[in-house]
Amino acid sequence: MRAGMAKYFWGMMAVLAVWVPVGSADTAFKVSTFQVDVTVPLGHAMMGGGIQPAKEIITPLYAQGIVLQGPDKPIVWLSIDWCEIRNDAYDAWRDALAEAAGTTRERVLLAAIHQHDTPVADFTAQALLDEVGLEKSLCDVSFVKDCIARTASALSTSLKKAVPISHYGVGSATVEGVASNRRIVDANGKVAYSRGSSSPDRTIGEMPVGLIDSHLRTLSFWNGKEPVAAMSTYAVHPMSFYGEGGVGYDFVGMAREQMKKEIPGTQYLYFSGCSGDVVAGKYNDRSPEERPKLAGRMYAAMHEAWVKTIRHELTVAEFRSVTMQLPMRETEAFVEAEQRKVLENPEAKPFKRNLAAMGLSWRKAHAEGRGIDVPSVDFGKAQFLLMPAESFVHYQLQAQKERPDQVVLVAGYGESAPGYIPSPQAIDDKFIEGHTWCWVDHTAPGPMHEAMKRSLMAPR
Repeated sequence: MRAGMAKYFWGMMAVLAVWVPVGSADTAFKVSTFQVDVTVPLGHAMMGGGIQPAKEIITPLYAQGIVLQGPDKPIVWLSIDWCEIRNDAYDAWRDALAEAAGTTRERVLLAAIHQHDTPVADFTAQALLDEVGLEKSLCDVSFVKDCIARTASALSTSLKKAVPISHYGVGSATVEGVASNRRIVDANGKVAYSRGSSSPDRTIGEMPVGLIDSHLRTLSFWNGKEPVAAMSTYAVHPMSFYGEGGVGYDFVGMAREQMKKEIPGTQYLYFSGCSGDVVAGKYNDRSPEERPKLAGRMYAAMHEAWVKTIRHELTVAEFRSVTMQLPMRETEAFVEAEQRKVLENPEAKPFKRNLAAMGLSWRKAHAEGRGIDVPSVDFGKAQFLLMPAESFVHYQLQAQKERPDQVVLVAGYGESAPGYIPSPQAIDDKFIEGHTWCWVDHTAPGPMHEAMKRSLMAPR
């Protein structure tokens, strides 16, 4: 008990805040947009090596971005059709984009969408794997670095074509028949987090939806009456079926690309919300025909949110960033000595060794005092908040409760090193003990809540 409380308060004390107003009523804003193909080569590891490697390209993968320029340093949003970006790879992406935009690392709001038939990037983890003969087991570092360089170059080029922005828009709509919570309770009252992205056993489809955020929210930038760029957020794991080597952006990417056709000339980004425990399993039996159906439901909500958009004069874009430390998981297989033993064991399955390398990579960053940024951008009527890793939907719902006076768009899958970040209820349900893709302990909600509150400047 005392050790757990000590970690909790240590995490709270590690929260640091910086906020800077980026505009005023007489300030001009500009937006530029860019897009880069970041499709993996055939043979590349998918989902950190946990599923079949890339065998065919079903759709391209994209890194899509927006740069907002105002009186202060630019703010960059980047949404990428990858599974996760972690540790030094995450910093390398942000550093390169920050340099290209003439801004600082924390002002680059970078998130993976988290489709599973896509790559995980972590340079330190791959270096550890290289040492034990598992080259490219997690990711092809040279490929990732090439993607970074090309994306930074595209961002730099886009700045020359920046468009004046007079208004921002906010719209929302309910998504029907897509999201459901992993948590299910059987007839005997036993709790399990066993509902996945697909559920061929349709008895799971008859179970309650559980805790979700049913709203898709869209923030847009306008030059007079002309839309220039938009970003939508929704909390659901973005997979219909996966694991057989078919690289693609799945149903959320299909909906996004349809929206881009509807509003040609407008950059349209999609961000997965805090959806560590939210999946499509209630409505999805894994059959190929379900993918376009899910895409159609997502597109319907995107379209409705667009139609319902209310525009407001853009006079301020207040950037805030809070840095937090999350507590390391230190039980059983997650202690450093055990992770090194697995990494160096040639008899262990490659995916287990990859997991050990990712754990050791985050442990190294943690020991060096590297925190996790929780940035937000406040436009007055709406805020955009970026949360780390596979944060549970509880945190997204809590963010909206903290600022009931605003529309709060929440993206997940920023710095993804911690893996699952369960809610207090899930921790009570012993979620951590049953999952290996989780590198935090039971005190994680404390610093998560504090960082979120401070980034949003929620009233105390």
